[in-house]
Amino acid sequence: WGTANHEKDTDVLRKVCELCQEKNLIIGPVEEGDHKKIGAAAIGYQHTVAASTPIDINLAKQLNILLGNLGVPDELLVIDPTVSGIGYGIEYCYSVMERMRMAALTQQDDKLQFPIICNMAKEVWKTKEAKLSEAEDPKLGNAKRRGILLEAMTAMVLLLAGADVLIMRHPEAIKLIREIIAELTAS
Repeated sequence: WGTANHEKDTDVLRKVCELCQEKNLIIGPVEEGDHKKIGAAAIGYQHTVAASTPIDINLAKQLNILLGNLGVPDELLVIDPTVSGIGYGIEYCYSVMERMRMAALTQQDDKLQFPIICNMAKEVWKTKEAKLSEAEDPKLGNAKRRGILLEAMTAMVLLLAGADVLIMRHPEAIKLIREIIAELTAS
């Protein structure tokens, strides 16, 4: 995943595309300003593009159209709606993702009928609640456990909103989510 420095991201992601030719990596974030350079490299080296926009259905659709016009095949495109963590606007993210899914499914909007990837871990672990130590605020309890639970709860909310792929960090949070999915899908 990129560094949030557009010049570096463009250079690095293009080189990653080249060095990992035909491994079908998910290359991202690909934003409107760099979609031509990174998108062309992804097409040329057969990678999937993570179309990243602020959490807005119209911006997501617009970038998907631009990438399609560039030549990115539909089967090599995923939507990255730039989500937040619990307590930092997750309700709005849920609502927008829900509207994306509804437009794709009920209105047959083919520009929103792509998998959704959520790079949520970085948002969770940078929050004040995840960073505060137990000594700084004893009421919040064990800091490590709190961070793990914040990541797992955010992941579950995003899955319920329609996410297909989650980018997570903590192995224990991943384990919790896998257990929940297994329990929900058990016969």
